[in-house]
Amino acid sequence: MVREIEDLPRLEVAVTRALPAQVLELFRNRHDIWVNPHDRRLTPDELQQAAGCADAMVVTAFDQLDRDTIARLPERLRILATYSVGIEHIDLDAAARRGIAVLSTPDVLSASVAEMAILLMLGAARRVREGAALLYGRTWSGWTPTQLIGIELTGQRIGILGMGRIGRTIAQRARGFDMKIHYHNRRRLEAQLEMDANYHPTLEGLLALSDVLVLAAPSTPHTKGLIDGARIEHLPANAILVNIARGDLVDDDALIGALRSGRIAGAGLDVFNSEPRLDARYLGLPNVFLQPHQGSSTLAARLKMACVLLAGIDAVLAGSRPSNRVV
Repeated sequence: MVREIEDLPRLEVAVTRALPAQVLELFRNRHDIWVNPHDRRLTPDELQQAAGCADAMVVTAFDQLDRDTIARLPERLRILATYSVGIEHIDLDAAARRGIAVLSTPDVLSASVAEMAILLMLGAARRVREGAALLYGRTWSGWTPTQLIGIELTGQRIGILGMGRIGRTIAQRARGFDMKIHYHNRRRLEAQLEMDANYHPTLEGLLALSDVLVLAAPSTPHTKGLIDGARIEHLPANAILVNIARGDLVDDDALIGALRSGRIAGAGLDVFNSEPRLDARYLGLPNVFLQPHQGSSTLAARLKMACVLLAGIDAVLAGSRPSNRVV
């Protein structure tokens, strides 16, 4: 029989990264927590030290928990709760062999990340970086009919690579601009989820019709480097590329070359290869609108992430399998 929540024990929980105060308060109300006092990633040795007296560990997408790291974790540790939707940083097979439950935060980031996708799309289309440079650099000489002519998005075709929860929420927001929705997935959506979106069985078919291409697919061995020079050539002239997924979906050399040459009109990027050491060439391109991995950075999203992890931990303790358990 599943135990009542009030009968469940308080755990020793190690939190590997500083989190918003309101989020930490939620964790403290339920468990005894240790929090990384530094707002930086822990070293591998520090990570092991933090796990030393913990029953559960709250990690982030930037904590690399490979096979060797998981093998070194103490026997006491029973739960890895990642404060992220992505799980590519955790060796799930290694965790399963150790009997460690892995939890993630699905469903709760869709709205905030979709808002960021729309911001990036608008920022690139309406040349926000260049406009801000004029104003903050105090070089604006006044309005002219030829000033920063951008791209009107209303009625344009948006192609979404990865039509999961986040992709579908982006599509919902894009409908407010009367955009025509196209997508590519490993498999076609059911009709009630697809709605008016047009499915393309091949990525190249999607690219050819994408005035705006939004990357919303997970990082996997199949998707790494997926957007390379050959695939960029399939995009229409004056296309815009938006990435709110993972930086490694994009070949930086190919994208930077296409932006420099004018092969595509612009890009809106919230994620990068080798974060935080993004390719410095992006910083010199006026047609790139950049954000520092801010897709989920709203208090509402951060609190929802904490709540879904706490509920998952309680479910594991109570002997049931929560929907956010990966292994």
